[in-house]
Amino acid sequence: HSSGIHQDGVLKLRETYEIMDPADIGIPTGDSIVLTKVSGRHGLRSRISDLGVDLDDAALDRVYEAFKDVADRKDEVDDRDLQAILAEQASVQLHDQWQLDLVQVSAGDHSAPTATVRLIDRDGVEHQDAAIGTGPVDAIYQAINRVVGIENELTEFSVKSVTEGIDAVGEVTIRIEAEGRTYTGRAADTDILVASARAYLHALNRLTNVAAPQQPVTAAP
Repeated sequence: HSSGIHQDGVLKLRETYEIMDPADIGIPTGDSIVLTKVSGRHGLRSRISDLGVDLDDAALDRVYEAFKDVADRKDEVDDRDLQAILAEQASVQLHDQWQLDLVQVSAGDHSAPTATVRLIDRDGVEHQDAAIGTGPVDAIYQAINRVVGIENELTEFSVKSVTEGIDAVGEVTIRIEAEGRTYTGRAADTDILVASARAYLHALNRLTNVAAPQQPVTAAP
C-alpha cells in the first residue's frame, strides 16, 4: 500500500481495506506496508515498530524528517532504507554543535574538486566556507574543517549501497581520531556526497561534545 490515506486506514482497521488477509497467502502482515512520500507519521511509526524499534515523539520527529527527505527522491522506501535512516539518527545527539545546511561540489576532468559548505551552529548562526581537495569528498571535509576548526585524523571511510538501483540509498561510515580517541559518524542518503558530509559532521559533533560538553543550566540565585 502506497496511498497515505489508504495506508492509514489499513493500519487502523485492516479488514475494511484488505480484500483478503495477506497472512492467508503466506505474506506476513508486517510486510504488506510500502512506505512512500505520501505515507504519514502513523504508517512510519508502525513500520518502525515492526522492525522492533521503539521511538519517543522527539526521535520520531527527526526520523520522519529524514524519511521525507529520502522519500522525495525515491518511489519507495524499504526496510533497508529505513534501517539506514534509523542508524544515522541514532548517532545524532540532541544538542549537537553543528548541522549541515548546504553542500555544493564542483569537480571534473580539468578542474580541481571544490566544495562549499554552510553549517548552522547550536545558536542558529550560519557559517559558510569553501575548499579545494584531492577529490570531491576530500574537498567537502576540508571545507568543513575550515568552519569547525578542530584537528583530527580521518582513519576510516567506507561506503555501501543499502538498496539497489540508480536511486539507491548509500550509507557512509567514517571514523576520525583525536587525542587518542576514536569517533564514528554514519549517514545515509541517495547522494553519497551529502551522506559523506553528514557522516563526517556527526563524528565531529561527537568530538566537539567530548571536548566541550554542555554545561547544565542552573537557576539564578
